[in-house]
Amino acid sequence: MRPGIQVRTAEPADLDAVVDLCLAARAESAVGAQLCTDDRARLRDQLGALLAVSGGVVLVGTVDGEVAGMLLARLVGPSLFSDVTNLNLEAVYVAPDARRRGLGHQLLSVAAHEADAAGANDVYATPLPGSRGMQRFLARLGFAPAAAHRVVTTSALQRRLAHEQGAAASAPGRGRGPRGLEDLIARRRQARESRAVSAASDQAVASITMQVNRAVQTRRPSSSSTTTW
Repeated sequence: MRPGIQVRTAEPADLDAVVDLCLAARAESAVGAQLCTDDRARLRDQLGALLAVSGGVVLVGTVDGEVAGMLLARLVGPSLFSDVTNLNLEAVYVAPDARRRGLGHQLLSVAAHEADAAGANDVYATPLPGSRGMQRFLARLGFAPAAAHRVVTTSALQRRLAHEQGAAASAPGRGRGPRGLEDLIARRRQARESRAVSAASDQAVASITMQVNRAVQTRRPSSSSTTTW
């Protein structure tokens, strides 16, 4: 660790400084509302809850004794459906005047130690859209894409669901209950039977045509005979 730089677990007395860093990160980000609330009191309560909850990780990085960076994470697992423990990295931020001094690396180094001590298999990070600097920083440290995230507003989802349900209810033969499914199966069976009958009819016609052609060929005079008109 470089001289003058220290990383440690946050204490209750550090919460106001961490709030300041969170608000600075929000102001710096183009999508700051997705990062945290702008209500200081509420944000302080949320950080205090993360600090107190089991598995919560709140780290502060200091430069010459002054808090200049923070890391927020949560150890998740084992859970009802998985025996695996992971570290979910929520936020890493270093104040502009403390950057390029290794503080971000030190914050992640301590977080990695916490993950290893807890038996975490992986460290997940969710950088905000548009945060190219953080994307490059994580990529250099070996973070690779894991999954694609999709997002929709609650109101838009409700409107879409109402539209889809209304369309399903009004469409003929698409009832919501088992009867609708039975009707669909019956229509498909009828279509298959119709195609089978059509194919059999075509085959019968082809067979008759072949027999007629053979009969004509049998009655036709040989090629050596002469026909006079």
